[in-house]
Amino acid sequence: MGIDIANKHVKSKNRSAPVSENVYLLLLVKLYRYLARRTNSNFNKVVLKRLYMSRINRPPISLSRLASLTKNISAKTAVVVGTITDDDRFEVVPKMSVAALRVTKSARARILNAGGEVLTLDQLALRAPTGSHCVLLRGERNAREAVKHFGAAPGTPKSTAKPYVRSKGRKFERARGRRASRGYKN
Repeated sequence: MGIDIANKHVKSKNRSAPVSENVYLLLLVKLYRYLARRTNSNFNKVVLKRLYMSRINRPPISLSRLASLTKNISAKTAVVVGTITDDDRFEVVPKMSVAALRVTKSARARILNAGGEVLTLDQLALRAPTGSHCVLLRGERNAREAVKHFGAAPGTPKSTAKPYVRSKGRKFERARGRRASRGYKN
């Protein structure tokens, strides 16, 4: 068997460890690395991969989104490799079992008041080492304000990218290209 010369120095762009130096995160990585290796469970491999991710790629998920996603699967534990945040607009929190990397103080209080339970990922590993009766969820990755500015430059034809403007008033970027009465509208 020969050497693949064309791919001799090609490095994998995927992370093989978290960049963070958080000791608790590193302990979780150690635990899930073991579980991913020793169990024949895809769940553990996915959790491990998500533990490596940057914070932008571990977006938060709100209580309301969590409740709507777990509406028909009340017997299962919702697993979020990220943060669970509270939602003031959401009135009644149903009883649910969740496991997450982090849960905000108010979200934790509301889940516990509803008779639910909040687990850490290491507690989950003891309860469900292969991820049985668990459902993996994650937040909306493109919900960040910055994402609205991505894409073809604002002002170019068919672009829906949001311009970086000081203010959203009458005098700001409302002339040519924005109104048909001022030359043209894209």
